[in-house]
Amino acid sequence: MADFTKHQQNIIRNYYDNRESISLQKIQELVTELYLSTGRKRAQYWKNIAGHLEKLDVPQSKIDKLIEQDDPAKVVTIIEPLLKK
Repeated sequence: MADFTKHQQNIIRNYYDNRESISLQKIQELVTELYLSTGRKRAQYWKNIAGHLEKLDVPQSKIDKLIEQDDPAKVVTIIEPLLKK
């Protein structure tokens, strides 16, 4: 981190310290949008949710099953225990 100023280093450190919270917040927002969307937009939301779930170390097999089922309520059941931490 020698190339970054002290301020930039703090911003980067804070981001990685709060990465789980950020991903959970984004998933919550995307699930809301997923309930209201159809077609191509819905596929894009699923892709974004999958990316955030990967960051939260959810197994790929579970992610694939969620996308296959296409049920936003199932995403909520997966992130619920993570929210209680």
